[in-house]
Amino acid sequence: MDMTPQEYQDYVAKKAKKSPIVKDTILAFLIGGAICALGQGITALWSAAGLDKEAAGTATSVSLVFLSVLLTGLNLYNKIGRFGGAGTLVPITGFANAVSAPAIDFRAEGIVTGMAAKMFVVAGPVIVFGTVASVVYGVICWIYSML
Repeated sequence: MDMTPQEYQDYVAKKAKKSPIVKDTILAFLIGGAICALGQGITALWSAAGLDKEAAGTATSVSLVFLSVLLTGLNLYNKIGRFGGAGTLVPITGFANAVSAPAIDFRAEGIVTGMAAKMFVVAGPVIVFGTVASVVYGVICWIYSML
């Protein structure tokens, strides 16, 4: 079959399944909001347990990471992600999932060559580019402050 690039694009557009963007957006909002509300609830629990605001925030972060890794290990985070889409990318839980999922997937290859080597396959680029972006932003802010 000999097609021009435009004919191929038209063919793909006809065959492609339409994305339910409104439904996906609503589900992402609801799931992301539920994760954030859970975080607020956990913060309230830690505060009620007697922790000050800063310590309660730290304990909440640790709790959310623990819950994310636990749900990843039980293969529930993936199911929530398929349902809620981008809503599961709430930074701390999404990052914990991105680190723990490859570690769990490659544990059979051994601790060093499997789990440790593959743990940052997904999260590594995020860390690198996040760090580079923050340095560039910092330099721009520093130069701007000097002017």
